[in-house]
Amino acid sequence: MATKSKIFYSDVYKKLEKGIVDFLSKQKSFLSPRTVNSPRAVGDAIQDVLAENFDKILGNLSVEYSPNFARRAMADLAFKDKDDFYYIIDVKTHRLDSDFNMPNLTSVERLSRFYEDDKNYFVVLKIDYEIKGTKVFFKKAMFVPIEFVAWNCLTLGALGWGQIQIANSNNVNVVSKNSRKKWMLELCDRLFEFYPREIGKINDRIVRFKDVRKFWEGKKE
Repeated sequence: MATKSKIFYSDVYKKLEKGIVDFLSKQKSFLSPRTVNSPRAVGDAIQDVLAENFDKILGNLSVEYSPNFARRAMADLAFKDKDDFYYIIDVKTHRLDSDFNMPNLTSVERLSRFYEDDKNYFVVLKIDYEIKGTKVFFKKAMFVPIEFVAWNCLTLGALGWGQIQIANSNNVNVVSKNSRKKWMLELCDRLFEFYPREIGKINDRIVRFKDVRKFWEGKKE
């Protein structure tokens, strides 16, 4: 029985990336003049096309596929392979002529629990595209487990336990076959720096609203 995913610890994922771009490029235009300039509408449309067809792109790599997840779920798509590895996929779309975007990937707490099982993979599927008229031109797909995304491209956001975010979608470095253990240890180290800064911010807010309270205590009814 394989101890690591054959998809990611070989060149299979690179072939999948090419297959995703080729598949999307063959789709008929699915945008209207109304939706073409809305990144959210474009992203939703691309995600819907992928959800309906991703099992075809995977072919015999998948033995069980699911496209049905709630909006706040950890994944958009998921599948299991013949070695019993379970992949949940977070789809991110990126318009290349946009100046900057900083998408959330997942909660640090959710990921830490999910990765307690070595059979689980949290996969980032990033689709880079351009728009000309109402036509989408697909340029590149990145299909990698989160631990292949270099920490110099990631940041932490203050939501819940903390959110892992891509710092800038225009600049994402992939470290092929990166060690999950090494990546998770760095996550912990970054959180040990992040949490004290957040405590400092909270203390500043407490001081601020003590002043606000004093101001309102001095007000007449």
